[in-house]
Amino acid sequence: MSWLVLVLSGVLETVWAAALKGFFRPAAIVTFVVALVLSMSGLAYALREIPLGTGYAIWVGIGTIGTALYGIFALGDSVTAARLTCLTLIVAGVIGLKLLP
Repeated sequence: MSWLVLVLSGVLETVWAAALKGFFRPAAIVTFVVALVLSMSGLAYALREIPLGTGYAIWVGIGTIGTALYGIFALGDSVTAARLTCLTLIVAGVIGLKLLP
């Protein structure tokens, strides 16, 4: 259950980060606050069973990848080989933290 909550919290990190783009609109502010509180609460819950370093790194990794993909697909951020390579390395690191002891 903790791993599922951690993944959902990472997705919510993407939501609150994306809400920063339009932060001064009321709907974006509400989205930011709600997603932030739920994301942090889920992270705190997951860290009761998952080691701190592993849980935090995975949470940040999911948020980073999600935010980067949102930027690429929704906001037209650039797609370069270097960016894709770096994002792939983040994914590899997240998978490694989950699978390796």
